[in-house]
Amino acid sequence: MKKIALHWQILIALVLGVVVGIQLTPTYEVTKDAVGKLQAVKVFDKTTKKKQHIEASVIENLKKLEGKDFHNDHVFETELKKTIGEENASKYRKAILKETAFRPVTYVSWMGDIFLRALKMVIVPLILSSIITGITNIGSGESLGRLGGKTLLYYLSTSILAITTGLFFVNILRPGIGAPTSSSGAVEGLDEARGSFGDTLMNMIPTNVFESLSTGKMLSIIFFAIMFGYFITQVQDRYKDLLNDFFNAVFEVMMKITMFIIKFTPLGVLGLVANTIAEQAGDSQALGQMAGSLGVYMLTVILALGVHFFVTLPLIVKFIGKANPFAHLRNMTNPLLTAFSTSSSSATLPLSMETVEHKSGVSNKVTSFTLPLGATINMDGTALYECVAAMFIAQAYGIELSIMQQIVVVMTALLASIGAAGIPMAGLVMISVILSAVGLPLEGLGMILAVDRILDMLRTTTNVWSDSCGAVIIAKSEKEELKV
Repeated sequence: MKKIALHWQILIALVLGVVVGIQLTPTYEVTKDAVGKLQAVKVFDKTTKKKQHIEASVIENLKKLEGKDFHNDHVFETELKKTIGEENASKYRKAILKETAFRPVTYVSWMGDIFLRALKMVIVPLILSSIITGITNIGSGESLGRLGGKTLLYYLSTSILAITTGLFFVNILRPGIGAPTSSSGAVEGLDEARGSFGDTLMNMIPTNVFESLSTGKMLSIIFFAIMFGYFITQVQDRYKDLLNDFFNAVFEVMMKITMFIIKFTPLGVLGLVANTIAEQAGDSQALGQMAGSLGVYMLTVILALGVHFFVTLPLIVKFIGKANPFAHLRNMTNPLLTAFSTSSSSATLPLSMETVEHKSGVSNKVTSFTLPLGATINMDGTALYECVAAMFIAQAYGIELSIMQQIVVVMTALLASIGAAGIPMAGLVMISVILSAVGLPLEGLGMILAVDRILDMLRTTTNVWSDSCGAVIIAKSEKEELKV
């Protein structure tokens, strides 16, 4: 029997998650037992900076709700605000929900929790090894030469333009505003990303790399990995070969572990989506808001990718490469359709190389260098998508990211993209890295996984198109005569 493709498994899990989530909505009941437990609970008071018992007046008012059932946390919180006051409802929300809730969705949501923990487990060693091997495989500055310098400059420039386009649209359309989430309030880890540009640079350079590794400070880890990878290329050959072999071996092992975890993505999606839907299923307004927010989120990503694909890259080909972008686009029809259908830059690479060389007239020298390198480190569409996704999750949780925090998002997306193309489901891993860097909750992945597949196809197509445009521009800069 033929095995079902992973993306179809994920789609089936998504549908099951919606169905299960609707059936397993949480219920809330203020019982005498719950009130008794709340009398013993101590809650941290931001004013006194100490843990204190819940006020007696609040407990007395809570008793007015005894015997009533509430089938959704939004409805229950609304009633709480009326009964004990908005300030007290906000202050004691977490404790009250914990003692009054019955959440049958936990029978399946644990699969999502374990999946997220497994992702967190591999992020640091995977990114560390992938960036180091990515840098060492590029080679030293001397070996890259003029061609390599031009190629890297193009990839860096187009990635920055793609991310800027994404940030522009997500800040204008603000798709996450009003999107219901399963939690609210402050999110830990945001403070480190605040401050001036100088503070961001200072935080980027680790004082203790082992502390950064243990606490998951992604910018510091990425910075160290780039430095370490570069200086591997500068040491004696016997040490270089030894370190290359070691980190390639680490990367291979981490890839095996990651592939193993990825096999369980459908179960993770089932748990995450079921939990997200269950939190909103009793509130038709909240479900409508979620669907509307995801629709605007998809529109935001599609518009941003469209502008980069049809406007930014063709203009660069036209005015910097002095070539015909639309003739080149016609030539690239088959590779782009392959990229769209497979969602894989690597699977499209042989066809892209053949097309760029034989139809657009780029030399084998340029094609064989720029396209494989681009498939490794140039991820315009993915970097754009990750930034929009991070901003969407921040907006959904009611968190306004400052300009500096958005710069951290940009820097993380750029730096983490080195070698990330070799990682299975790179988009999922990269968004986890970015969320960790800015201090946003990984639980937000539950919202965007629902529409990830179609956006994955679009961003992969953009990645391949950018690589091919780069080959044309580099070839023109080398004074080659092209067919476009």
